Amino acid sequence: MDASGLPLLDRRLTDCRACPRLVSWREEVARAKRAAYADWTYWGRPVPGFGPADARLLIVGLAPAAHGGNRTGRMFTGDRSGDVLYEALYDVGLASRPTAEHADDGLELYGVRVTSPVHCAPPANKPTPQERDTCRPWLVQELRLLRPTLRAVVVLGAFGWQAALPAFAEAGWSVPRPRPAFGHGARFHLDGLELFGCFHVSQRNTFTGRLTPAMLRDVLRTAARAAELPTTAD
Repeated sequence: MDASGLPLLDRRLTDCRACPRLVSWREEVARAKRAAYADWTYWGRPVPGFGPADARLLIVGLAPAAHGGNRTGRMFTGDRSGDVLYEALYDVGLASRPTAEHADDGLELYGVRVTSPVHCAPPANKPTPQERDTCRPWLVQELRLLRPTLRAVVVLGAFGWQAALPAFAEAGWSVPRPRPAFGHGARFHLDGLELFGCFHVSQRNTFTGRLTPAMLRDVLRTAARAAELPTTAD
């Protein structure tokens, strides 16, 4: 495998219908819409990763939002969580603009790719363990394709952490047993890969101050340096 296969993987992923509950939900949301987006044609399909195929840093979330990625067709785009994430990436010099509004807004990521262990929007933002495991092969293939250049990973939240570690193991990295515990600021070394934990950019975390913009920027900047990516000054 090489990075040239990643666009093909992304195209194949968008046709997946493996989880009946998620297929039903994402398509119902796309039909019903939210009043604020009544004039939108929702994406309503699995949302592929976003970013260059030779990324040195990977950010792993949870799943697309019903009226975010499920609407726009791009990871962390069109919702409050994405607003926080992309503004932080812009602040540290890893994105071309601080906002992510739609798939054709011109946003570019520099050496960074964003993905998730579940690629369809789940009801109440809660995929089941079976849905997580059914979707895992997509993340495993993505990791294998990224492996030649990948040097660091930031995992957002405990769910993403629990889903990502088995995927790293299946993709060929040696994951210790017992598996490393999630925590904000946690850092572990996996066969030439630096793994970082970060609280999720959910509204619950950002509105309550559990995750502040400064905390997020600090993790992203540290991970970027581990990946040998240039960043802006602190």
